[in-house]
Amino acid sequence: FSVAAKAALLIDLNTGRAVYEKDADERVYPASLTKIMTCLIALENGNLSDVVTVSESALADLDEDSSVAGLVVGEQMTLENLLYCMMVVSGNDACNVIAEHIAGSITDFVRMMNQRAYELGCTNTNFTNTHGLPDANHYTTAWDFSRIVREAAKHELFMTIASTINYTVPDTNVSSERVLESTNSLVNPTNPLYPGDWGYEYAKGIKTGHTNDAGYCLASSAEKDGVKLLSVVLKSEAYQQDDGSWYYGNFADTRTLFEWGFNNFSYQDVLKSTETVTEVPVAMGADADTVTARPSTTIRAFLPNDVDLTAVERTITLSPDVAADGLTAPVSAGQVVGEISVIRDGVVLGTSPLVTTTSVDLSRVEYMKDQLRETLRTPGVILAFWALVLLFAAYIFVVVRYRSKRRAYQKRLELARTIRLDMEDDEEELRHERRVRATT
Repeated sequence: FSVAAKAALLIDLNTGRAVYEKDADERVYPASLTKIMTCLIALENGNLSDVVTVSESALADLDEDSSVAGLVVGEQMTLENLLYCMMVVSGNDACNVIAEHIAGSITDFVRMMNQRAYELGCTNTNFTNTHGLPDANHYTTAWDFSRIVREAAKHELFMTIASTINYTVPDTNVSSERVLESTNSLVNPTNPLYPGDWGYEYAKGIKTGHTNDAGYCLASSAEKDGVKLLSVVLKSEAYQQDDGSWYYGNFADTRTLFEWGFNNFSYQDVLKSTETVTEVPVAMGADADTVTARPSTTIRAFLPNDVDLTAVERTITLSPDVAADGLTAPVSAGQVVGEISVIRDGVVLGTSPLVTTTSVDLSRVEYMKDQLRETLRTPGVILAFWALVLLFAAYIFVVVRYRSKRRAYQKRLELARTIRLDMEDDEEELRHERRVRATT
């Protein structure tokens, strides 16, 4: 399929992952899509029940061809009704009135818009006004704007307003009631501003935009069978066809993107919570020395219907203490031991905590052995052990020395005895000789 718009992006609204993109990082003019950021700032910082008075300065920068809700100086209206005037009929006047009420001045409000865009990671976006009228320094990208829309879509009131087809603003102090009609032909195919059969049954808003410089723009969401998509189409063309009808590229391209996305993609289980993915060693277990681990939640991802799930990469990261030493009993079922990530083409599709599938009881014998080992490792025990070793060595030394001296002493005694006996023998022989001579 083909998309004629200058820049286009189709993403899974839940995760923000791209399904299709064309020049999605190229800077373009957003036209009235700017009002989505204005609405976001108002929802985050304003009080919907506040009664706001239209000032002369709020209407000062609007030319006579500007899209307006017909507000007049001195008119009073609640902030909530001003949001409808801004989003449903794309009232530039309502944008400025809202800005002055929230920030005190349009300049300060624009500063808030840019700061919020920066916080959302919009590095190629800059706003110079609240409504999107042409300015060389007022630009965004399809990717950046998808971040802004996703943040705004978190507010229930934003989605309510962005999906509204008709809305009646009650009487004000200077005006009778106003009936507002959406300019988005995907949800309001009878819209007189963009005639033609552009309705799309699964569309959920959100905002159109058009200036000569920006072309025809549209940010839109759609939901079908539980699948939520967001499309951002920037700088499309519009022209009258041979049969006299008008072709609007922003609506045509958006419908093409949605149909292609719904027909070719779906949510798929890339990792089920019932699947065991690794084993972790367990110390001092009574009946097991390992335990299996599984994802605590099923990981689902929006993928092409023909994707090869066997080619999906899995990365297991154990907790630092578990990776270093394993687990120590007792281990309970469902104990977190790390996490697992599923990756496709370098993109993380999802991450889930890893938990143990079963419990492991503590072995009392192993526990006692471990406690003994731990006790023997304590400094006091080690010091006492070496003190005993030294005492024993000293004892051995003393005993050996004593025995050595005793043996030497005994040898001396034995030698003295031998000498004495020899002397006695000599004396006995001498006496015998004397007796012999005496008898002769």
